[in-house]
Parts: sequence; structure tokens; C-alpha cells
Amino acid sequence: MTKKVLLFAIVILSISTYAQKAQRIGYIDMEYILENIPEYIEAQSQINTKADSWQKNIMKSQIEIESLKSDLAIEKALLTKDLILEREEDIQIRILELKKLENSYFGTDGDLFFLRQQLVQPIQDMVYNAIQDIASKRKYDFILDKSSDLIMLYSNDQYDLSELILDNISKTKKVNSARGVTKDSIETNTLSSDENSAKADVKINDRASKKAALQKKIEEKKAAQLKKREELKKAIEAKRKQRIKEIEDAKKAKEQIKQE
Repeated sequence: MTKKVLLFAIVILSISTYAQKAQRIGYIDMEYILENIPEYIEAQSQINTKADSWQKNIMKSQIEIESLKSDLAIEKALLTKDLILEREEDIQIRILELKKLENSYFGTDGDLFFLRQQLVQPIQDMVYNAIQDIASKRKYDFILDKSSDLIMLYSNDQYDLSELILDNISKTKKVNSARGVTKDSIETNTLSSDENSAKADVKINDRASKKAALQKKIEEKKAAQLKKREELKKAIEAKRKQRIKEIEDAKKAKEQIKQE
């Protein structure tokens, strides 16, 4: 629906140029621009490294769960009903923990989303600032993105502003460097990937600490439940032994009375 609306708007715009002043329209290739910005390449590399590490953690948990399921299937015939239920409950707890872990890494508000926001957003802002600068200086009315969902059936290379955008970004960096602009003063637009990564790591580590604390509470709760079960089992076994002893004592008392 959005594509049709955009195409319709372009057609109307083209027709209207006969009746009014011609509109200046240019386009860019956002993918091409980002792929030619070193900071973006570095940011993507760091994001991919983190994502691979998180995915390995998830796969490790998945393998452990499958191993627990396999062990239970093999030993099920030898276990009591209570022990089977206990093992099944432990597996379900592991599955729930895995889902929480996946969501914390790759969910809508997870670490991956947060890391991209920290590393990529400043670079995207820098590109958008360059686009606005070019549009303002050269009096462009519209600048379209060739790599977006917009369908461009034909595009003339002379209207491709991608190289101009890259030149603008490069000149801005040189000017800032020549002026001795501190990184803090341009933090929102041109922070280096390393600094952004360091800040992101601090916040992610803080989130990891909170998750570790939560995991510790879960483990403590599980340990308390297991301890309670063991105490209950011991109490039941003690009652059973006491009952057996009472029965044996009663039998002995009867035997003694008969002998007398």
C-alpha cells in the first residue's frame, strides 16, 4: 500500500511540473553509502561478533536441555513417579529460562537492539545530516532512497547523490579534525565505533549483572525446593520406618503373650 502511494505521488508530481515550477528530485543508495563508511563496517563487525557469541550461549542451553530429555527417556523405566515429575519440572524450568535468555538477547528490547542503537544510530544520524545539508545547499525538493521499499523502475545516474553524501561526510570529518573538535562535542553524530562499543558494553554488562542476579535467585529457589523435597522424603521414610517398627513390635508383643 505504501509503495503504491509513493508511486502515485511521484506520477502526480511529474504531471504537475507542466503547470508549475519543475521540482528538483535526487536519490541515494543508503546501502552503498553505509558500506563505504568505515565506522559503519566496524560497528557491524562488532554487532555480528556479539550476536554470534549470544547465539552460541543459546545453542549451549538447547543442547543441555536435549541431553536432559534424552537421559530422562532412557532412565524413565527405572525412576519412581515422583522422580520423573521432578526431572520433568526441572526440564520445563530450563526451557523457560532459555526463552527468557533468547528474549533478553534478540527481543524487541533486547541487547542486540540496544547495541545497534548505540553503534549504528550515530552513524545514521551523520548520514541524514549530510543528506539535509546537500538538499538545502542544492535546493532539492525530494531525495529518495533507492535501497528502500520504493520501486524505482528507472533511475538516471546523474541524479544519484550517494557520492556527494559520502564526500560531505568525509569533509565534515576533516573539518572537525582540523578544528580540533573534541569527540564529546560531536558525540551524538560522529562518535567512533570503539567509544560507542565501550559505552554499549558497559550498559550491556550492567544488564548482564542484573540477569546474573536474577539467575542466582532462580537457582537459590530451585535449591530451596530440592531441599524441601529431600526433607519431605526423609520425613516420609522416617514415618514408614517408624510404622514398620511399630508393627514389628506389636507382632513381637503378641508372640510373647502367646508363649506365656
